[in-house]
Order: sequence, then C-alpha cells, then structure tokens
Amino acid sequence: MTDIRTTPRRKVLVSGASIAGPTLAFWLNRHGYDVTVVEKAGTIRAGGYPIDVRGTALEVVRRMGILPRLRDAHIDLRRLTFLNEDGGEVASVHPHNVTGGVAGHDLEVRRGDLTEALYAAVRDDVEFVFNDCIETLDQSGDGVDVILRGGGSRRFDMVLGAEGMHSRTREMVFGPEEPFHRYLGYCFAVFTMRNTFGLSHETVMWNTPGRAAALYATGDDDVHAFLTFARPEPPFDAFPNPEAQRKLVASVFADAGWEVPGMLAAMRDADDVFFDAVAQIRMPRWSSGRVAVVGDAAYAPSFLTGQGTSLALVGAYMLAHSLADRDHAAGFATYEQDTREFVNLNQGLVGEGGATLFPATAEALRQRNDRLRKLTAMPSSAGRPAHSALTLPELTPVTPG
Repeated sequence: MTDIRTTPRRKVLVSGASIAGPTLAFWLNRHGYDVTVVEKAGTIRAGGYPIDVRGTALEVVRRMGILPRLRDAHIDLRRLTFLNEDGGEVASVHPHNVTGGVAGHDLEVRRGDLTEALYAAVRDDVEFVFNDCIETLDQSGDGVDVILRGGGSRRFDMVLGAEGMHSRTREMVFGPEEPFHRYLGYCFAVFTMRNTFGLSHETVMWNTPGRAAALYATGDDDVHAFLTFARPEPPFDAFPNPEAQRKLVASVFADAGWEVPGMLAAMRDADDVFFDAVAQIRMPRWSSGRVAVVGDAAYAPSFLTGQGTSLALVGAYMLAHSLADRDHAAGFATYEQDTREFVNLNQGLVGEGGATLFPATAEALRQRNDRLRKLTAMPSSAGRPAHSALTLPELTPVTPG
C-alpha cells in the first residue's frame, strides 16, 4: 500500500458578490482554492444602470466563457445629445467619441446582466452565503478567524474584500475611508423613471455650469435619470439619510428648466434612488497580512473614467493569478507590482471625463461645447491606450490538491 498525502486546498473568503467578487472566486477556484463568497444582499442584484467593459477587461470575460452572453446583452447606445440651458441642441455625437470606446468591440450592458453572467459562471463551483457579512476578523500567524454577522465562525487562509468603494473589510483592516477617499467635487443621484420622452438607445444631457441632468434610454420602456452637481465638500450628513439626499438634490435643481422638474417629481416617488459622491479610492497598499482588497474597494476610479467595471474585472483576474502558485505575502506583492500601473493610468482619465460631462464654470462649459461641435460623426477605431495598457498573463494550470 502506498500512503498518498495531498496538501489541503487553501481556503479563501471573498466578501462581496457584485463584479470583482464573483470574478475573483471564478479564477481562484480555477487555481485550486476552496472559495466562499459572502454577500450582505439576499441574492445577486439585478437591474442597475449600464456599465462598460473595455480593453483588457474584454479578455477577462472571454477567458471566463461569458463573452457571447454579454454580446447578446449589449445595449448598443447610438447617440449622445448635449443640450444647453434652454433645452436647445449643442451637439449630437456617437457616445464612443466621448468615452474613447471602440464601436463593435467594447461592451455596454446593464449591470445586472453582467453580475448574473458572472454568478452563473461560478455558482456551481464555490460556496455563496447570502444575507450575511463579516462582523469581525482576527488575523493570526497562519490564518484569519472570521465571525459572520449571522453568527457563524470560520477560519480562512485569506480574506479578500470586494464590497465596493465603501468597503467594510477595508475599514476593519486599514481604518476609516477618509484617508483613501479622493473627492472629485461632484455628487450624483441616479434612479429609473418612465420613458415618456420617445428616447431609445440614446442619452440626452442638459448642462448649466456645475449642474447636469441626463436621461439614459437603454431601450424603449424606462430611462435611467441622472442628476449631478458640483459641490466643494461632500455632504456627509446626507449620505446615511435618503430623505436628506432627495431634499439636497431638489434644492440644487429647484430653478432648473428642461425636463428637470419632472425628473425631480419622479425621484420623490422612486424606490431605487442611489446617491453618492463622485470620488476615487487611492491606497498606498492593497494588502495587510492575509487580507487584500480589490476593485472599487482598493482603487475605485469613479464613473467619470468609465473604467470602474473594467478595473474590477482585470484586478480580480490579476489577484487570482498572482496567488496561483505563491503564498499570500508573495502573491499580494505580485498583484500590486503587476497591476498598479494599469490602475494609475485609468484613474488618471478622470480629468477628461469631468471636463466633458460636468463643466463647473460658464467658461468651461462654453469651451466644452465648442469642442463637441468640432467632433467628427464617427468615433475612432482605436480606444484610449489606458483601456488596454495591461496584457493578461497566461492561464496557470491548477495544482492538484
């Protein structure tokens, strides 16, 4: 008889089941890890506003086998129309002229379509725990002891936080958000409302200095309404209070014209209002001990870059690949070394997005409008270099365990 001993599979807890979390779980499982995903919501969240997948991130979803499904879900936004204060047209352009996307190649899908595709790709291979979250975690020399809010206590080799910009894991391990939070001078509210405007596969954006209102029609039924405004300091008192958020937005846009009064009325009755500051997360390190963060929890670029989803997908792939045949310390170091330049380049796109979408002064708005009028009708066939600035390492075979 031969005594065959195998090394136990390393156990990893991933916190968050939106985009970075399931992607990370998928690749860690492929690399031989025993993965558990904990999510505070009761299920994968459907719906949500449209998001973009571009450049290197397209290769991540292709390797996951979900690219055909996402191509079928592609929205194909065809027109972006900018309006002045009186509702008159300033310019109508192809959206990729503004975003730097590549028509016929890059993806734009409803957030829920992406999260459902990611979940379907991994749900049979890893454990998902819904309606729960990390209550406490305690690192020791050879593991992390985790107590879940639902009462369970478990031990893992690593904990990876993927809960988004306001990450609880990051707060528990690295401290309060404020030192990492780079406020970009704007706040926004987004919600859905009835499409009574005759819009289809297009966005219409109204601007005055420091204020913007947009109607984003992915189809013919509902539209996503966006109300964005400049503000010197974040309204911290409004963040935990939905009623205060609605009052703040209503007061900022109280004298606005165009379709804004109807948007404010719809916001009062909407049950899906999401309000936040436009900000980035910038951290000097993405790991501490046996805990690391990924996606928006580590390096949210803000929607002004259009790269939040792509950074989450690429960052999750790079973290899993870095851990494939290394211990946590070497793996986390490799993850930062190989991914940070890509993150920095894409976070650096923020100035272009803000100047185009939300000019804060009358002069900046005039200059923006002049630039828009000079844009050619068709977008470039090449995207922004930052979108594809990282080449994914090749897949590593799973080590038997």
